[in-house]
Amino acid sequence: MSRRSLLRAFGAGAAGATLAGCGVPAAYVRPADRAGRDFSGTDHTLRFANWPLYIDTDDEDESKRPTLDTFTERTGISVRYTEEINDNDEFFGKISPALMNHQQTGRDLIVISDWMAARFVRLGWVQEMDRTEQPNVAKYLDPQLRSPAFDQGRTHSVPWQSGITGIAYNRKKLGREIKHTSDLWAADLRGKVTLLSGLDESFALLMQGNGVDITRWTRDDFYTTCDQVEKLVKEKHIRRFTGNDYIKDLSTGDVLACQAYSGDVIQLQADNPEIEFVVPEEGAELWAESLMIPNLARHKRNAEKLIDYYYEPEVAAELATWVNYVCPVPAAREVLASAKDEETAALAEDPLIFPDDAMRRRLAIARDITSEERTEFAKKWNSIVGL
Repeated sequence: MSRRSLLRAFGAGAAGATLAGCGVPAAYVRPADRAGRDFSGTDHTLRFANWPLYIDTDDEDESKRPTLDTFTERTGISVRYTEEINDNDEFFGKISPALMNHQQTGRDLIVISDWMAARFVRLGWVQEMDRTEQPNVAKYLDPQLRSPAFDQGRTHSVPWQSGITGIAYNRKKLGREIKHTSDLWAADLRGKVTLLSGLDESFALLMQGNGVDITRWTRDDFYTTCDQVEKLVKEKHIRRFTGNDYIKDLSTGDVLACQAYSGDVIQLQADNPEIEFVVPEEGAELWAESLMIPNLARHKRNAEKLIDYYYEPEVAAELATWVNYVCPVPAAREVLASAKDEETAALAEDPLIFPDDAMRRRLAIARDITSEERTEFAKKWNSIVGL
């Protein structure tokens, strides 16, 4: 099972609910108050919080992480790596009390989905990085990921991995191709389709199916999509809304087509080559989960060094062979292509890891749901989904 498939994706603005439940409003932190004393020069350590199953491990000892071990050997910086992020909202609730009260989180580096990263940037809870200390990021970061709307120029975030939300289907059992999002609504798929339950994970692809430019979608676009989905639910066309469990449904044949993440499908295809992933003709959403340095981090320079290390093409290639999501370092493709191992070299030709130009033209990064929109939109979406 892939890392991203663990998402529960509440999508209900749970972070705002957490803050409200504490009786404390979300607190913006001014730029001048974000940096703390940096102990990197004397304390060669680093605390890195990530998601489960989201880094390379040793074949014989899963507790070892080769790329991190190499970083430590090269720099002398030891990394305390924890797999403590299982859900964006849950993690927000865990560290938000410290951040809003101008306290240290105990973490120097975190990885969160871009829609949540947008919230951290708006609140001023993460520090701007020094790109002069990150030449690999400056040189090798995928141009398509360089400047999302929430973080122009990627000054506060750097993609750890990227991916695509598209459509997965069993071509053999369906007996035909799926090329368009609207193909999901064909009569022979009634009761055999699932959609993702999370608002942030689901809405962009559905809007694209309606011809919407998701980089500038509107309130009307959102409600048009909701009306469409609500009708399909009432007609029992949509079997249900899912988290990671769409993987099981697709594998057993209970579902023939579903909204899915690209990295999951790569792993599914290893067991069932009849499973296909498609970026619809109308487009699909390109997303990222990004590295960020929280306010008052004690080892900011060490964190910046680790980020830049993972943007060396050789290191990015090694990571890509394990996580199987879209690599944010296109130059890693040449590294994999030159590998002596045939399976490793084949990854260089996989468009779900290194999208080709034709696929890239159909990919877009959705504009974020604003804080003003979130409560209203989440309430509407969750009433349809049944959350």
